[in-house]
Amino acid sequence: MANTPHGGVLKDLLARDADRHAELSREADGLPSITLTERQLCDLELIMNGGFSPLEGFMNQKDYISVVETLRLADGALFPMPITLDVSQEDVDTLSLAPSARIALRDPRDDEALAILTVEDIYTPDKVKEAIKVLGDDDPAHPSVTYLRNRVKDFYVGGKVEAIQLPTYFDYVALRYTPAELRAHFKKLAWRKVVAFQTRNPMHRAHRELTVRAARQRQANVLIHPVVGLTKPGDVDHYTRVRVYEAIMKKYPNGMGHLALLPLAMRMAGPREAVWHAIIRKNYGATHFIVGRDHAGPGKNSAGRDFYGPYDAQDLVTKYHDELQIEMVPFQQMTYLPSTDEYQPVDEVPKGVQTLDISGTELRRRLRTGAPIPEWFSYEEVVQTLRASYPPRNKQGFVLLLTGLFNSGKDTIARALQVVLNQQGGRSVSLLLGETVRQELSSELGFSREDRYTNLNRIAWVSAELARAGAAVIAAPTAPHEKGRVAAREVVTHNGGAGGNFFLIHVATPLEHCEKTDRKGVYAKARKGEIIHFAGVDDEYETPEKADLTVDTTTQTIPEIVHSIILLLETNSLL
Repeated sequence: MANTPHGGVLKDLLARDADRHAELSREADGLPSITLTERQLCDLELIMNGGFSPLEGFMNQKDYISVVETLRLADGALFPMPITLDVSQEDVDTLSLAPSARIALRDPRDDEALAILTVEDIYTPDKVKEAIKVLGDDDPAHPSVTYLRNRVKDFYVGGKVEAIQLPTYFDYVALRYTPAELRAHFKKLAWRKVVAFQTRNPMHRAHRELTVRAARQRQANVLIHPVVGLTKPGDVDHYTRVRVYEAIMKKYPNGMGHLALLPLAMRMAGPREAVWHAIIRKNYGATHFIVGRDHAGPGKNSAGRDFYGPYDAQDLVTKYHDELQIEMVPFQQMTYLPSTDEYQPVDEVPKGVQTLDISGTELRRRLRTGAPIPEWFSYEEVVQTLRASYPPRNKQGFVLLLTGLFNSGKDTIARALQVVLNQQGGRSVSLLLGETVRQELSSELGFSREDRYTNLNRIAWVSAELARAGAAVIAAPTAPHEKGRVAAREVVTHNGGAGGNFFLIHVATPLEHCEKTDRKGVYAKARKGEIIHFAGVDDEYETPEKADLTVDTTTQTIPEIVHSIILLLETNSLL
């Protein structure tokens, strides 16, 4: 344990001699192991380095129930968030999980053993109660409720962990401090007061003004401490955000601010999350912590109302002020005064004085369309960074998935589209025809439902990667099954970054026409049983339920179809 003027006692599980870490590493090689999820990885790192102090492991049932019900561990220590290791029935059976068993916990990225957990108990959580008590509602509009329902497994394993090593990072290594390292940094600089600022979004001029004002009022320094673990789905990626933070740090008065990254998996739990964040920042050595309006709120619930009241988080932190041992700094909403070219707290602006603001929605619109973003709102370096990562729609990649029967004309349409898009210029254009992909990417697969699903998933993954790089991708597999098409859309939408624009084009040329004009005789072979699992013959072609465009070569010419697809892209501001 370490004790410094910043933050009090710190349970740093890494503070053991090298011989003990080496001994544990050797032991882990012979133990059954659990490969952690991304959220579990974040939690384990903060357990080991003391960020979650006083925790020394994943919560057992006694602590879990107490935290859910009372915001306290079983021994009475304040801790508002259940930190749990979820496992499946298969894990319990195959790993022989039972009290006193020792299990290696492994990094999902490189399979390295990070810690050994000694099992105290295995228990079944009440997920509905956990959602209601911790998150305030069992509403799937809350991202953590959705995570709890769909991603969290059926059992929790409690027990203390023995640290072997922290996860290895290759990005922003110089900005990744453990709590002990950050405390030592503050001590070296003689920083006696440190105001921590929590953020999961890019920072702009108002945030700089807010944090500088908070520091000056308290004669303190500023710690910009952004979350780079799991945040809310749809948030700006952490690479872009860190580049923004690095740019904005240069705008602080010399020596006032410091940037450090926090590998936290947020729960977006509003009031409880604010108390949790305060405890974490105290552990990292901060003496003050800015709590914002609707701090860590996930947005609107299913009824269109905010999950939490605007000041619920501040009220709960105030309630536990004496135990937290960190001073809360209430967030002051800042607004711009063009007459004096300065930011002021909204409640300090004289009546009748003109103010200017740009909402998050408006900012995203300007980034999407390439509209100007004024210097009074953000710094040029920040805007350039955001524009580089999030180009306007006419510079984003997209995926056109043409689905239809064999000989429906989809390949001809795809080739014609490639020519037209190449003629227009502005993007690279990639063409993924069914037969070509089969030869180059899926030569070992057949045409069963399962193999078709795998083939389409590969096409979607390649398409997403190309779209992420700004390419126009035209893919034309048969894709006869709805399940595969839905999964393909999901892959592109979630993995395609700014290029996650997906359009399903159903080439609905009737089977009779496809078969009648089949000069290669493929349908005839399928009718004789020489080809099996053939869509439209012995394998049903399922009509798409949500096609973005439906075309038919028996009623439209190829140029007309291509033009309708071009209009679809133009309507979506992609051309």
